[in-house]
Amino acid sequence: MNNIIVESLKESAALKEKCIVNIGNQIEDLADKITATYRNEGKVLIFGNGGSAADAQHFAGELMGHFSKDRPPLAAVALTTDSSVLTCISNDYNFDRIYERQLEGLARSGDLALGISTSGNSKNVVNALKKAREMGVYTVGLTGYQGGEMARYSDLLIAVPSRETTRIQEVHITVIHIICEILETGIKEQDS
Repeated sequence: MNNIIVESLKESAALKEKCIVNIGNQIEDLADKITATYRNEGKVLIFGNGGSAADAQHFAGELMGHFSKDRPPLAAVALTTDSSVLTCISNDYNFDRIYERQLEGLARSGDLALGISTSGNSKNVVNALKKAREMGVYTVGLTGYQGGEMARYSDLLIAVPSRETTRIQEVHITVIHIICEILETGIKEQDS
């Protein structure tokens, strides 16, 4: 078998094993906080760039649709999806404000803002978390290594213990899937 395949799978598995100890409690805390947000009729606003934008959209889709069980939709918005809004804000202000400006219009106290950045230093994600915190919105950073600038503005930081973008992204999607599974299990238990 190709050595790249073997090494990639081994690295991914090893990092996920490490995450059990390093970020397992933070994943549980995030599931609890999102559950509380929904119980209080709040919504989850998610944002990031590139692959992290795709993860934001994936997460919002799983929450609004369903992950593996039929259940009512959970209010979630990926701030990465409206090209007219993104280009308007970029043109009228600048790209560093694309998520911050949307949060100003959409977020309310009781909501949860979740920024995704493997480096933790994406200016537009950092600006949005800072603005959300100023607005009294609970902030979550999903990132890598030590969290970069996002660490300063995240009420809850989930920092994957790696510096390698591809491996961090692999864990991010795993975290998103775990959160969805926990949420759906909790909803089904409430319905029973």
